Amino acid sequence: MRADERFGTIPAMALQSAERFGRATAVVDGTVRLSFAEVADQMVGVGRSLVASGVRPRDRVALWAPNSAAWIVAALGIQACGAWLVPLNTRFKGYEAADIIEAADAGVVLAVDSFLGTDYLGMIQSAAPDLMKRLEAVSMPAPGAMRSPAWDAFIARGAEVDRADLMGRLEAQGAADVCDVIFTSGTTGRPKGVMLRHGSSLRAFDSYNKGTRLRRGDRHAIAVPFFHCFGYKAGWMLDLMVGAVTYPVAVFDAEMVLGLIDRERITHMGGPPTIFESILKHQESQPRDLSSLRSVVVSATAVDPELIRRLRRDVGIEGAISGYGLTESHALVSVANPDDSPELVATTVGKPIPDIDTRIVDDTGEPVEPGEPGELLVSGYTVMEGYFRDPDATAAAVVDGWLHTGDIATRNDRGYLRIVDRKKDMFIMGGFNVSPAEVETALRASDKIADVAVVGVPDPDFGEVGAAFVVAEEGASLTGDEVVAFARGRLANFKVPRRVEIVESLPRSATGKVMKSELRRGASR
Repeated sequence: MRADERFGTIPAMALQSAERFGRATAVVDGTVRLSFAEVADQMVGVGRSLVASGVRPRDRVALWAPNSAAWIVAALGIQACGAWLVPLNTRFKGYEAADIIEAADAGVVLAVDSFLGTDYLGMIQSAAPDLMKRLEAVSMPAPGAMRSPAWDAFIARGAEVDRADLMGRLEAQGAADVCDVIFTSGTTGRPKGVMLRHGSSLRAFDSYNKGTRLRRGDRHAIAVPFFHCFGYKAGWMLDLMVGAVTYPVAVFDAEMVLGLIDRERITHMGGPPTIFESILKHQESQPRDLSSLRSVVVSATAVDPELIRRLRRDVGIEGAISGYGLTESHALVSVANPDDSPELVATTVGKPIPDIDTRIVDDTGEPVEPGEPGELLVSGYTVMEGYFRDPDATAAAVVDGWLHTGDIATRNDRGYLRIVDRKKDMFIMGGFNVSPAEVETALRASDKIADVAVVGVPDPDFGEVGAAFVVAEEGASLTGDEVVAFARGRLANFKVPRRVEIVESLPRSATGKVMKSELRRGASR
């Protein structure tokens, strides 16, 4: 038996938590309050309705909605019926969402009709009308609600499916089964679907909790999107495991979050440095009682030590920690200790979690000397099942059981890892991974653009932003604003280049490869 078999599956965990914590509050979403027992009941309801819709085990079901109580029960229901959850980024445009749905071969999408003026299903209809003809599109309640006419009609379908049939499907699953397919930006221009497992997800974040120290009755505000493993697996999934209360935050607003912490006595929160910088700034002008906030996780490979000091000194937080992971490793490799110094938390990503092996190697695959940089390799139970329907990419990423992360790291004499660079071109803008190749592919669709290269460059607010170097088609008139406007029509906002330079040509090596190091140096000046 694999070591993670004892953790079972995510929906089975939800049932166990319903037995353990019963009527205790599990989720607070505006006026919506669900107990652990109600979360389990609604999970079963969604699962039965999906079975009634013809969803079979191993089918893919897409979920496109902001953080909400409805998101949680929808995700659990998808998994309870044996299907694989495919979360979609709420910042996607219709083209991007349609690409993921097509790549996952999903037959059903659960999505909010409209949120903050965005018609999610309408965007897919506009971008890919033929796809919508074969999709079953189910409209979900918006954040702060659990009912709507469309959702009520969908749930009513489940009455024709015996509860025992759904429970049979749930019990037939095991820890080694796939629970979700999470698409991540790659270097080829097209996101790849990472297949993750139930037991590995639960086991990994049980280990992660040694650092966050969430426990029964704690109150966890989650502003990180649920479509991201940090908001989902390190967020509401972990809360369900330990008996903590989840507070979904659909849209981050510092003043609103400060009020939430004060009013609901929030104890835990995570997010990129920009979230906490914003909270501290607003706290200076409009102070609230933040004394309940006990632990935060700052999600970045490098953090200003002063931010950690201020969180501990000015807010009184006991544990401000950082960590590191990538989707291909169930989003977790290492985590810091709450007792670590601000300098150590800020400059490293902690130590590998138990039962995870790491190597740092040179370009020939040989281990480097201690303190020397090299590519970080990861082995152990967190390594993904593989890329969905892409055996070649899987074989390239996982060699002899070792996941090649593409990140350049060092290890100090205490075993702490530090990420110093990325072997891949990918950069991180405000906590979101951005593939330059994906942005370049989107921009090349413009009939005014002959060539383009995108790089990540340092930014004081977002860590990194995209800089696009664009060659116009011969005879075409093109401005940076036009490039940005075109990108906004096809890409999520965080992928849109913040800087654009129109150039006559791109620097290339003797083999014709764009020399992005030169572009980075030029953009950083």
